[in-house]
Amino acid sequence: MPTGYQIKEQDKLHFVTLQVVEWVDIFSRQKYRDIIIDNLSYCQKNKGLEIYAWVIMSNHIHLLVKSEKEELSNIMRDFKSYTSKKIIDEIDSCNESRKEWMLKLFKDSAFKHKRNSEYQFWTHENHAEHVFSNSFIEQKLDYIHNNPVRAGIVEKPEEYKYSSAKDYAGENGLLQIETIMRQWKTYK
Repeated sequence: MPTGYQIKEQDKLHFVTLQVVEWVDIFSRQKYRDIIIDNLSYCQKNKGLEIYAWVIMSNHIHLLVKSEKEELSNIMRDFKSYTSKKIIDEIDSCNESRKEWMLKLFKDSAFKHKRNSEYQFWTHENHAEHVFSNSFIEQKLDYIHNNPVRAGIVEKPEEYKYSSAKDYAGENGLLQIETIMRQWKTYK
């Protein structure tokens, strides 16, 4: 069932949350985070995805993104499709201690929805919110970058490797981003 969180204005800035089904903590392993990083980079280079902020948490991703080249909803659909297949293949082919449990869970999730074939990795929603004001942008930047702080992973946002907080703190992060002019704040 669709929610009110859909990408309607395709060329506008959106705050997007992608969630793994059943909140599986898959991104606690680097190899799965690397699949996400590699595909975000691919989408930037080949699909015109503009990333303004991002964070990969253990079971979800937050993005502040837009695209003037392709429809953002199509980019997100392709991103989710590719990464889900790649991650499922990685789980199936490697020495993953949670392999049987995860594949069963992803298979059971797929069984619940007609749109899926064998496995469902991501929830169907993108939870996309059109970001339309400077205060909303600031709020989402702070929310994205402070996610690892609130989770108790780091003390300062820029200490978290899988986030654009480093870029906003004047360092180089893992992805090229389009920075939004703002004064960086470190919270305690």
